[in-house]
Amino acid sequence: MSEIANRPVRVLVAKVGLDGHDRGAKVIATALRDAGMEVIYTGLRQTPEMVVNTALQEDVDAIGISILSGAHLTVFQKVMQLMKTKEMDDVLVTGGGIIPEDDMNELNKMGVGKLFAPGANTKDIADYIKDWVKEHRSF
Repeated sequence: MSEIANRPVRVLVAKVGLDGHDRGAKVIATALRDAGMEVIYTGLRQTPEMVVNTALQEDVDAIGISILSGAHLTVFQKVMQLMKTKEMDDVLVTGGGIIPEDDMNELNKMGVGKLFAPGANTKDIADYIKDWVKEHRSF
């Protein structure tokens, strides 16, 4: 059960930048919904500002960014900076896509949570988000 304090975990799934491939993001969004979470999917071609503003408005527990364009370092860094400015330090930033392992490690050092490569088990992703939210969010 993914409910915490009588409400479902809320996750924003976002596609940032010019990357037009959203099949993976839609698969993840569906899997998270099937796991009992409330999912807001932003659609294609979002800016980091749009993602963070939507996350703030929707009071999400986690942001999942799907990125295949190679701009992952820039995108995640900008999202993290915006979240810090808005004092959103209790919101998980996670994601996945084509991200080399060295870059994943660099993003983790920036404060980004676990990142998932294509083919990752959707149950593992859902469990990671639920466990993180249970441990870090206060309701």
